Amino acid sequence: MPKSVPELMSQRGSVKTGSGQVSTLWDEPKTPPRAVVVLAHGAGSDMENPGMRLLATKLVEESFGVLRFNFLYSELKRGRPDTEETLIRTWTDVWQAPIPSSGMSVPRLAGGRSMGGRMASLAASKRLEAFRPDGLVFFAYPLHPPGQPHRLRTQHLDRIEPPMLFLSGTRDNFLSVELMENAIAPLSRATLHWLEGADHGFHVLKRSGRTDEDIVAESVTELGAWFDREVAGRDKRKGQET
Repeated sequence: MPKSVPELMSQRGSVKTGSGQVSTLWDEPKTPPRAVVVLAHGAGSDMENPGMRLLATKLVEESFGVLRFNFLYSELKRGRPDTEETLIRTWTDVWQAPIPSSGMSVPRLAGGRSMGGRMASLAASKRLEAFRPDGLVFFAYPLHPPGQPHRLRTQHLDRIEPPMLFLSGTRDNFLSVELMENAIAPLSRATLHWLEGADHGFHVLKRSGRTDEDIVAESVTELGAWFDREVAGRDKRKGQET
């Protein structure tokens, strides 16, 4: 990760959830956003982690509005993540919170790093009226716990209706290339993009000739192309059909 991440002019806020109040950060591009990405952090971090700030920065550069938020345990500085029920409840409560006016009329994507993305997928699989994203984006989806490939976290994915984008590193110890490709192949609404040489934290080896920032930039560029094709493009095609 670069030593310094560009500063964002973030607008701070908060959302009252069923389990407690959590903080949010809103960042918007200089031009009207093409979409809003509601972005959840991974298990070992929070919304202000350098990796989350870098990801938000790159998304804003690609004309996405970004709403980051804390889960309750990170808000309260607890080391252990909340229960799955609380994590999903936080997702749905944040999702229903008001978005700044510039992001009200554009598509909304649910995105997350590792655990944050997995919780979004679980919420989407329940098909709740309170949680209806136009698409889901998984930055380093944790296919299984490290060293436990028999514990696949895929059983719910075929119940997800919106298009999905999986952005995964080839050195990620929460998956193997073969297992991940086999898991995604049957899902008609899923796209998988490999980030060559990246680990679970989107870090690369120095000898690779690439930087962590290069990996994040590639993931966001891929997200933009996927969004134009699978979300905005799909809506446009539906309009032409009607």
